[in-house]
Amino acid sequence: MDTIQVKDKTFRISIPESKIQERVKAIANKINQDYAGKNPVFLSVLNGSFIFTADLLRQVNLPCEICFVKLASYQGVNSSGSIRELIGLNVDVTNRHVIIVEDIVDTGLTMAHMLDNLMKQNPSSIDICALLVKPGKLQVKLDIRYCCLEIPNDFIVGYGLDYDGYGRNTKDIYTLV
Repeated sequence: MDTIQVKDKTFRISIPESKIQERVKAIANKINQDYAGKNPVFLSVLNGSFIFTADLLRQVNLPCEICFVKLASYQGVNSSGSIRELIGLNVDVTNRHVIIVEDIVDTGLTMAHMLDNLMKQNPSSIDICALLVKPGKLQVKLDIRYCCLEIPNDFIVGYGLDYDGYGRNTKDIYTLV
């Protein structure tokens, strides 16, 4: 489908599944190389990253753990500017290599909040793995070691990303028309 309707908004396809999967595999291969001989903890940020995390970890061939956290900063199609922790970290990351798996980094405020909290737990390292990054919207400097794709400052849905809870269940990514 070239366009989809999600609630009251129309979206057009912007990133097809084939391109997403190609980039996920490339990032997984890089993680496999960079973390060879290590046992990282993947920290998946819900809800948006669940599909990306599943596809990524099926390509990762390292011994690893996965943990899920849930932070909220969006209301409708806009970032609220405040971050709420809804589900917290339930694994000890002291002296562990942590890879945060995020669906999209736009302002970077949520990621900066997460990094600040994680650093207090003394991990060996922390890397960010983002499906999508909006460089034009970043408000903080972040070292995003693993980025699948950079996108313009558009509102998108699909492949785990949503509009008010809807639209996550598509294989492709769509941009608001």
